[in-house]
Amino acid sequence: MEAIFHDWIGLLVRWAHIIAAIGWIGSSFYFMGLDYSLRRRKGMDDSIAGENWTVHGGGFYHIVKYKVAPDHLPETLTWYKWESYFTWMTGFLMLAVTYYWGARGLLIDREVLDIGVAPAIAISAGSLVAGWFLYDALCKSALRHNPPLMFAVLFAAIVLASWGFSQVFSARAAWLHTGAIIATMMSGNVFLVIIPNQRVVVEDLRAGRTPDARYGKIAKLRSTHNNYLTLPVILMMISNHTPLAFGHPHSWVLVAMVLVIGAAIRDWFNGLDQELEGWAMRWQWPVSVLLAIAMMWFSSWRPDRVEAAVEPARALAIVARHCTACHAAVPSHEGFEEAPGGIRFDSIEEIRAHRGKMLAQAVMSKTMPLGNETGMSEEERALLGAWLRAGAPEP
Repeated sequence: MEAIFHDWIGLLVRWAHIIAAIGWIGSSFYFMGLDYSLRRRKGMDDSIAGENWTVHGGGFYHIVKYKVAPDHLPETLTWYKWESYFTWMTGFLMLAVTYYWGARGLLIDREVLDIGVAPAIAISAGSLVAGWFLYDALCKSALRHNPPLMFAVLFAAIVLASWGFSQVFSARAAWLHTGAIIATMMSGNVFLVIIPNQRVVVEDLRAGRTPDARYGKIAKLRSTHNNYLTLPVILMMISNHTPLAFGHPHSWVLVAMVLVIGAAIRDWFNGLDQELEGWAMRWQWPVSVLLAIAMMWFSSWRPDRVEAAVEPARALAIVARHCTACHAAVPSHEGFEEAPGGIRFDSIEEIRAHRGKMLAQAVMSKTMPLGNETGMSEEERALLGAWLRAGAPEP
């Protein structure tokens, strides 16, 4: 009963997280696109940064952006913040339900680091807090005057964090935590910088003071970071059932590629909103496609791959020792009443039918067995992989 309850809670929390994320990402992309599409016309007041005319849903919209702020504010002012807050809150709740509740199976891999549940959870939560403070310090450093260099340093820091997570957590959890630390930076930007800065401007206006333009510039820098990090973090969050992505022994290399691909694609859309032409709009997709191909090739490469023939009986013994406790018609594992996903390995035919999944989950990554609770060794994974690649021949 607990397993059923856990699965339903996980599904409902994931649903809430996706709904909130759609709202946040949608509004974020809209306002970044709006910013880039602003145009000035002759005779426009100098306090105006630009205007945008839009048609949507049968209606026309005329939007004006001020360089700093208008002379006075209307009674009603719409704030876009709760989308971000709910996205982070539901995301952290999903992290807790999936990885803290099931820490021994998903968060901890004893082959990576034999650590207790409490320390693992403390490292997980602490890394999110530490990541925000380090990122915030970077944005307040002298590098803030050189945004491209600062973004390059941020890129290196995220890749380093990804490598660090892979030394502590399971492969799946390490990949997810890289996305979580980025998402925490992004939501922290909204909660701790962008909205507070906007409140200062609003309070100055209502008090009859001239707002300081630097608050808007600071918020704009953080919004730009969020814009370029959105696509990478989406992929990291939706790929937790794709072991070819997170299960590589050098998954941090794939993280680096994902960061570049996501940023390049966003740069193309930003350029489209600005109506840029020429080389400014020609490099992004070729680079992204080449990197995507490189990711596919790199994910298939393993430094410890075994090519020699393997005795079928030995391979079947590995399957019996590490797989069939869960993946059987009648699982012997106490956590399962039926085979997960309906995948069973009771016979050669069933193994062959799902050998691609077995290869991906148990060989090309360490996703299975969950938490490596059966202690599957690297040698066993390599031998199993060689047998599966040979077509899983019978004894």
